[in-house]
Formats: sequence, structure tokens, C-alpha cells
Amino acid sequence: MLNSKAKQIFEFIYRFSREHGYPPTVREIGEEFGLASTNGARYYLDILERDNYIKRIPRVSRGIEITEAGLRRFLRLYGPLGNGDGESDMTGIPILGKVAAGAPILASENFEGRLDLEDAFPSRDQRFALRVKGDSMRDAGILEGDLVVVRKVDRADHGEIIVALLGEEATVKRLEKRGDRVTLQPANPAHRPIPVGPEDGFRVLGVVIGLVRPSMSGGGRAPRSH
Repeated sequence: MLNSKAKQIFEFIYRFSREHGYPPTVREIGEEFGLASTNGARYYLDILERDNYIKRIPRVSRGIEITEAGLRRFLRLYGPLGNGDGESDMTGIPILGKVAAGAPILASENFEGRLDLEDAFPSRDQRFALRVKGDSMRDAGILEGDLVVVRKVDRADHGEIIVALLGEEATVKRLEKRGDRVTLQPANPAHRPIPVGPEDGFRVLGVVIGLVRPSMSGGGRAPRSH
């Protein structure tokens, strides 16, 4: 069983991630709970990671992720989280706001509900949906206002359309890998490619596995690949 402080920190990570679209840093956790040093926050994160409530990505400032198994276990043991979410809310693919198909925009996660298309987009990995803003992926069939369905993974192959985090900003682009060089390629000649350097805080949030257009009547399709 988690102690009181570890439970509170888990709930804070969950709420923060829902509100902002990315997890808090260790320093932000310490500030929230009045911990004198980052070592205090890391102590409780170690507890949460040991029990598989979270996983951490080394050398990434916002590299804390709540595991799906950890969330379900928390709901089962401790009941609904602070915003009233419960086990009944876990069906369907969560819609988490907007992602840029253009210049990267702040990855603000505004929870809009759930997309009930589990059978249309099967995956063993966790999935989420994001509403597209901008037209940089137009020629891949991804238009402003579409919902892209994303398989949540932290690695992707050359040529895949991904949702990427650059620092604290998110964008949807095609991943291009040339040796050690990584470029985020638009599918619209009006937009420039985005070269990724080690200082950019690049991180793969997931691979796009399909999309839903608002005018569609309950079906979905995969974006075009070239």
C-alpha cells in the first residue's frame, strides 16, 4: 500500500498531466508539496516506480509517465481520483485536446471526452486522440479539426507519422531519420521541415495509427503514407 504522501504525489502527477498535456518535473513536484530538495520528491517517485505506478525516462526533465496498470490499480485500491474519474471512465480512447500540424504549439491537454472506436483502432499499447490544429500534414490526409488516434510509444521508425514533443511543445509530423540526424517533416510544401538537435528536448509521444474526421459518421481511417 502507498503511504499518504506517495498517493498525493501520484494524484498530482495525474492532474498536472491532464491539465497541461505533459507531466510535471521533479522540481515542480517538490514545490507543490513544499519539499526542501528534489531528493525528497525523488524518494516518493522511487516508491511509485518500484510499485509500477509510474515509469521514468532517464535524462528527460518531464520524463514521468503513469502506467496504465498503475492507474487501474490506484483506482481499484483507493477509489476515484480528485476530479471524479473512476473505473467507468476508462473505456474508449481519451481525447486530449489539440496538437499542431504546423509550428509546434504548447501541448496543453484539455480533456474532451473519449472516442469510442476501440475496435476500429486495435492496439496492445495505450492510445489517445488529439485534435489537429494547422495544415502542415494536409497532403498526408490530416486536416485541421481532425482527431488523430495515437498509439502511445516512445520510439518510432523512419517514415512514421508521429506526435512529437519539443521541449514543452507538441506537433504532428512525419519522422525522418538519416544516420544520427532526425528531422520532423511536414506534408505540405508551404511548411518547412524541423531539424531536431540534442538541445531541443525531442521526445516521441506516440505514432499516429488513424484519424477521425468530424463529418465522419462513426468510422475512422488511417492517414496516407508515402
